[in-house]
Amino acid sequence: MMFFSPSRPSVASGLWQDWRDDVACVFARDPAARGLPEVLLAYPGVHAVLLHRVTNRLWHADWKLTARLLAAFARWLTNVDIHPGATIGKRFFIDHGAGVVIGETAEIGHDVTMYHGVTLGGTTWNKEKRHPTLGNNVLIGAGAKILGAITLGDNVRVGANSVVIKDVPPCCTVIGIPGRIIQQKGLKIQDPRGIDLDHHLVPDPVGKALSCLVDRLDELESNQKRFVVAEETCGSCEAEGVCHGEDVVMLKQAAGGK
Repeated sequence: MMFFSPSRPSVASGLWQDWRDDVACVFARDPAARGLPEVLLAYPGVHAVLLHRVTNRLWHADWKLTARLLAAFARWLTNVDIHPGATIGKRFFIDHGAGVVIGETAEIGHDVTMYHGVTLGGTTWNKEKRHPTLGNNVLIGAGAKILGAITLGDNVRVGANSVVIKDVPPCCTVIGIPGRIIQQKGLKIQDPRGIDLDHHLVPDPVGKALSCLVDRLDELESNQKRFVVAEETCGSCEAEGVCHGEDVVMLKQAAGGK
């Protein structure tokens, strides 16, 4: 597994090249993008990432107050809250750019995509690594919460509104509260009758469990009706114990018959 190395921004490619990559990746991931002017003027997620490239450099240059003030302006402008200390790789795209929160010690790899409402949050007040680390090519669905100093490997997909609090190996798909792995390295872990995962077709484990429960109740009721019919057919026969044996009589009584 290869992660983006959180080296100082001065060692990485220049700010201008990072901006070019951040804008260019939008056209590959958003079919609604019609042209460069539209992306530059009407995409708050892009604005947030471009401004973060600046605040992150200021942060590492020890202009921390200036970095925080510019980050606060970016939050006011875009409704995306990215701490200047967060480490973000190349070609990062926040689609719709609303309600995203990325904490100070978060580390994000290359070619990561997030949708609105995502949180990369911490679970401790200690001054230590307390936010998630994301590998390359990770996709985080709308409203998902990734909490704590956990690691999501390369090519991980997180379903919308999931809450992930444990490490996730590479090439896995995670859904639910708390998040659980339903697909790994091309092998589907969920029930074969489940929905094939696309980002917009995540399985519903609760709904599926209720559906299975209803099917089971229907089966039990059908079995009970068979016993009742059998009882109505020969219920008055005095030789029932001889014909069917005591075990059948006891089974009918357990099913609600006489």
